[in-house]
Amino acid sequence: MATDMTTRKETMSSKERVLAAINHQTPDRVPIDLGGNQTGIHKFAYQALIDHLGIKDEIRIMDAVQQLAQPCEELLQRFHVDTRYIAAGAADGFDGTIQINRRRDRIWHDLTDEFGVVWSMPDNQRLYMDISHHPLADATIEDLGDYPFPKGDDPGRFEGLRDRALAITNETPYALVSGICGVVYETCWYMRGLEAWYIDLLTQPEFCEALLDKVLRFWMDWARAFLDEVGDLVDVIMVGDDLAGQDGPLFRPAIYRQMIKPRQKQLVQYIRSRTQAKMWYHTCGACREYIPDLSDNGIDILNPIQISASDMDVAKLKRDFGDTMVLWGGAIDAQHVLPVVTSEVIREEVRRHLEIFKPGGGYVFNNVHNIQAGVPPENIVALYDAAYEFGFYQ
Repeated sequence: MATDMTTRKETMSSKERVLAAINHQTPDRVPIDLGGNQTGIHKFAYQALIDHLGIKDEIRIMDAVQQLAQPCEELLQRFHVDTRYIAAGAADGFDGTIQINRRRDRIWHDLTDEFGVVWSMPDNQRLYMDISHHPLADATIEDLGDYPFPKGDDPGRFEGLRDRALAITNETPYALVSGICGVVYETCWYMRGLEAWYIDLLTQPEFCEALLDKVLRFWMDWARAFLDEVGDLVDVIMVGDDLAGQDGPLFRPAIYRQMIKPRQKQLVQYIRSRTQAKMWYHTCGACREYIPDLSDNGIDILNPIQISASDMDVAKLKRDFGDTMVLWGGAIDAQHVLPVVTSEVIREEVRRHLEIFKPGGGYVFNNVHNIQAGVPPENIVALYDAAYEFGFYQ
């Protein structure tokens, strides 16, 4: 039975709504999010969605690796989205052009990032990019001193950033959320290779710590320059490293606490010392074990709440952590439900989850991670319409 929307009325601006929720206060309705690097929409799903809704927009890629589209303002308003994102750019002189190359009788789209990692996508698929070259695959600890790490505080990254942030803050009612502002440990395995990095954690931790310190230095310099520009304007700042998979931690928690957590904490605490913005941490998977560690680091918000992973029950997460950790995401099982069920099932799933997440605030609505290619547009519409319909507080 549909909710009687005539009895529902918004009494807050989007910014007020988001700030209430992330401060564990009760807003007029649950804030809705779409459009970030972890809360976005794949270009193929976006094209099908705007075609379905009759919205005209040119596809603009805001994340080349994940092939995420930049949602247009018309769509964001259609879905009552309360957030708007800003992101810094690349350093002056960096050429991020995607190169078209032929290898093994296939055409590839190749992107070399600032750390020298090569990301590749086959031309006949164009779903997303995977790593095809790890520049430190054969490096020794001595090699790290000579490697050309990028300059985190290069002024070119932040050109025009404050003007864009001021435009959102002064001319719109929306909450301002940053793009990614710290990927401390994942950057290391991007450069080294995943298997080699995990072996290194056990066999040559001194190499791992040296590389972690190099990457941390980049992000500390980056954060200083970013906060100089917009630290007084942003409402939420996002950092993240995936710590868990479908069934639990990706590596020994003891190694995380000894080697990686102190460096993450240093970055988070520095950012907190420079801004009133809330700190968001992104990790996929069965990450329940790490939530107390993240709180200790200074994290306020956990995303994406992968409810299909082990030990990520919605009710238990809200019961055990809802008073101290904002839960951002977790709206619906994005693996087994959203792509394959009917709109009515989606409405019921959203209604059921919102009844768990809503009490006392501390929740922002989003899918679990990005909306992937192949999700029917009718299901996406049902997801966001249900968020608005069932998100109002009594």
